[in-house]
Amino acid sequence: MSSVEDYIKKNVFGKPQLKPDEKNKFLGNFAERVGIALTVAQIKNLDNVATVEKIMKRYPKYHLYLNGKIDSYLMDEYLKLSVKLNYKFTIVMTAPVRNGRKEVTDSDMGLVIADESKPINSPVIL
Repeated sequence: MSSVEDYIKKNVFGKPQLKPDEKNKFLGNFAERVGIALTVAQIKNLDNVATVEKIMKRYPKYHLYLNGKIDSYLMDEYLKLSVKLNYKFTIVMTAPVRNGRKEVTDSDMGLVIADESKPINSPVIL
């Protein structure tokens, strides 16, 4: 393949990504780095805030990722917890690539806690 073809492909299709569906599902993370992942339906159950707090205390070097499309009252609970524990967090506002939906459903990921640097030997909950 010529360098011209490579240039055209790169600029038309964008930079190739490794496991884009997996990263899309887990709010920008690879599955092997995820310690806990909760769907929107699971984070609507406010009893799970205590579970997330235990995980945050047990793994203080991990990172919290929240789906930016969830309702603000749900996000607030986890943001307060993050601030209280001085835990790193990111609000992910990426548009879904595969299905083009704008609204978030109960089966979408709402919260992910992952190790930013390396795979986790045994995930806590998936």
